[in-house]
Amino acid sequence: MTRRRQHVPWKAAGTASESEHSADDVVRETGWVFNNVTGSQLNLAEFVDTGDNETVAYLEAFDLLPANAAQQTMVEIGSGIGRMTASFSRLFGKVIACDLDAAFLERCRETVAKFGNPERLQTSHTADGRTLAMADDTADLVFSYITLQHCHHDDGIALAREAVRVTKPGGHIALNFRTWVAQDVVLWPAGKLVRASWRLPRIGPVIAQRRLPARLGWQANRLTPKEVLATIGPSLTDVRLFRGPKRRGFGLPDTTDRTFEGVHRSHWWVVAAVK
Repeated sequence: MTRRRQHVPWKAAGTASESEHSADDVVRETGWVFNNVTGSQLNLAEFVDTGDNETVAYLEAFDLLPANAAQQTMVEIGSGIGRMTASFSRLFGKVIACDLDAAFLERCRETVAKFGNPERLQTSHTADGRTLAMADDTADLVFSYITLQHCHHDDGIALAREAVRVTKPGGHIALNFRTWVAQDVVLWPAGKLVRASWRLPRIGPVIAQRRLPARLGWQANRLTPKEVLATIGPSLTDVRLFRGPKRRGFGLPDTTDRTFEGVHRSHWWVVAAVK
């Protein structure tokens, strides 16, 4: 399979993480990839703490933290270096952390060993960026946050299908996407130019490690609720859609339109049970 251009900054960040001596250095050099926070005083403990807060907030908002979570298996698509994974490993009986970059998964294991429950963690390399290497009906919950918008359009759809495939009947998915906003009139063509630059010899890898162009270029697709539900909707029940602050033209049905405060208006979630 041809390597996607949007894989370049993730691979560059993964390579950078391999060269750092300490976990704190990894957060300072590559942590912004996952939560857009920078600073010379950043450390792994603070990085994981932000993940702890968001994990519980989302699971409670989506009503996906049952009393028997410690007996359940959850899959995280796009774990990175474990910002949220550590929290998941304390909440669920088994956590399968998936990521495009093997170096990130190695750092994820280190993060969970320090701040989570490593006995509950399993990692899975999503080498092609679109296929989860696990059997059907594996998970009680599949969760993905700030990952699918960084995939190629077709890969994002493929991973949504994969999320449904690996979820047990009666289990749940909670998948985060990015849709179109007015600023995309400028951001979309600018992002395409940045992604094209990543292919340039010598220059491309350098640009890919710069925060501003990387953030501009890695937002590789926009997926609307209509597109996603046309693909996986027939396999779902109890579909709930969440989004950022209300605005016109979002295209969510009135019956399931729920504003999720604190989320950027371009972001939305599908939360549903699998038939």
